[in-house]
Amino acid sequence: GKEGVIGALVVKSPRTESPYTQKDMELLQFVSTQVAVAIERKQMEIRLQHSAQHDPLTDLPNRELFHDRLQTALRMAERNKTRLSLLYLDLDEFKQINDAYGHPAGDLLLQETARRLGRCVRKSDTVGRIGGDEFVVLLHNTPLPEHALLVAEKIRSALAQPFELAGHPVRITPSIGIAIYPEHGTDYKQLILQADAAMYTAKKEGGDRAKMASAQSVFSETAYGRNT
Repeated sequence: GKEGVIGALVVKSPRTESPYTQKDMELLQFVSTQVAVAIERKQMEIRLQHSAQHDPLTDLPNRELFHDRLQTALRMAERNKTRLSLLYLDLDEFKQINDAYGHPAGDLLLQETARRLGRCVRKSDTVGRIGGDEFVVLLHNTPLPEHALLVAEKIRSALAQPFELAGHPVRITPSIGIAIYPEHGTDYKQLILQADAAMYTAKKEGGDRAKMASAQSVFSETAYGRNT
């Protein structure tokens, strides 16, 4: 293959006295080439699909894939009568850090943030990056709101450890908004907007904190395109 050896095609003949002819060898070469082409095509399809669904910088699920997973999780939660939590996270003062140390350093900070977020959740949960310095976390089966708050506190502690950027220790803090299904919304748009609004409240209050969404929020027809 173009990227090296993919595998080996082995043919065993019961005949011990008659060696393979040149035509046999040519046929075997033709078959192995066709198999290699088919495998390479499939591998390319898998790589393209992965690229279309993941953030190129952090390799986390992008906005589209995260929304798909959130909608699937909501259907499961409705069917099983369970709760799930959505955390919307924004890094405080990220622009100033980016300006001070440069975009390559800012990219490294985002990549390390993604790794630390991944260590704060279970394998069944999902961490996504939806643009800039904004991340989202989907927590499956969180019976109590306190469970989401505990994860948010774990994230704050993980990000509190200094980042090494351009040879300097840099500290970053997050503003985190939390929305719970079904208390704060019954579809993915409601939950995302609720968590986003709670995140902005946390940021207005000084950042480096988590805020729970308000169950009393009113959803407008303008926001969702329908009455709720």
